[in-house]
Amino acid sequence: MLTYPHMIQRGFWLKKIKQAWQRHSVVWLCGVRRVGKTFLCKSLPEVEYFDCELPRVRRMMEEPQSFLDDLKGRKVVLDEVHRLENPSELLKIAADHYPDIQILATGSSTLGVSTKFRDTLTGRKSEVWLTPITPEDMADFGNTDLKHRLLYGGLPPLFLSKSLPERDFQEWMDAYWAKDIQELFRLERRHSFLKFTELLITQSGGIFEANKFARPCEVSRSTISNYLSVLEATYVVHIVRPFSSHRPTEIVSAPKAYAFDTGFVCYYRGWHELRQDDLGSLWEHFVLNEIHAHTQSRRILYWRDKRGHEVDFILVKRPSEPTAIECKWSSSEFDPTNIKAFRRQYPHGDNYVVSADVMRSFFRTYDNISVRFLSLKGLIDAVRV
Repeated sequence: MLTYPHMIQRGFWLKKIKQAWQRHSVVWLCGVRRVGKTFLCKSLPEVEYFDCELPRVRRMMEEPQSFLDDLKGRKVVLDEVHRLENPSELLKIAADHYPDIQILATGSSTLGVSTKFRDTLTGRKSEVWLTPITPEDMADFGNTDLKHRLLYGGLPPLFLSKSLPERDFQEWMDAYWAKDIQELFRLERRHSFLKFTELLITQSGGIFEANKFARPCEVSRSTISNYLSVLEATYVVHIVRPFSSHRPTEIVSAPKAYAFDTGFVCYYRGWHELRQDDLGSLWEHFVLNEIHAHTQSRRILYWRDKRGHEVDFILVKRPSEPTAIECKWSSSEFDPTNIKAFRRQYPHGDNYVVSADVMRSFFRTYDNISVRFLSLKGLIDAVRV
């Protein structure tokens, strides 16, 4: 079992939790398994920690009011809260009647998407989505080697491994099926689901077409669509939908599917070391992860027209001024053709090229279209304004 030292302070995420507590006394910490939720909880200062996997801890919570009466004015972690018989009831009572108790609850990603949990706690909780490792986390963990992060992935135990932890990727997937999927979703065909997941991760970043997966997975097209919904709901796959104004030249419905972590992309593609040609796709995934971490939102789009012009990501604060983002491992790889095609349709908005080799931002102009080249940190600063 791979572990990492719990004394590491992940400053970016501790700040996110503090900000979330300022909005609501109950905070739901979500994210895929082994992304570091438990260790993050234990690193919080002056917090009382309860592991709901332990029977004695669950017995303490059988009478929620008496349990909460003893915790007034404290910070409390309820880890693996889905192990309780009725976790939403306890959290609702805490939110409504014990606002001076700051609660951080974690649990299976499937609990967070259950209808009962969502409906009971609507308006009563804040959420913090713990994504795979960000550049801030890399600094906290003492390893800022970006190529290492892309190959080993962003789950802390795997990122911190001394050698490529190939076996752990498959063990993670087996546990995901056994402990997440079978808890909430009534899926019976383990082989078909895992085969689909493997194929989708292998093709990560491409346009999703359900028909292409039905035959190799030996299921119907509608089943494939259901599988995709499950993967999206549990944060294992991110669906990036097309931005359009329904012009006849635009792709208006075909989404792109991105795996949640670069390490799994490398594993399923059989990459043991990274070549120069591999870096562009992985960088795109890493940029998406960083946008997710900072915005805490999946409202990210892409653009493509029927002539094959494509812009990696589109952010929309104002529909009349969409922000265009192109991801390039090296800034010298940028070709303005796609952004020029996009701006012929949508002339207003910022244009960014985010590259791993840019230290200080700079501008270039292409046919009166201004494009700003910047680092990943520079991009986040720009889109957060």
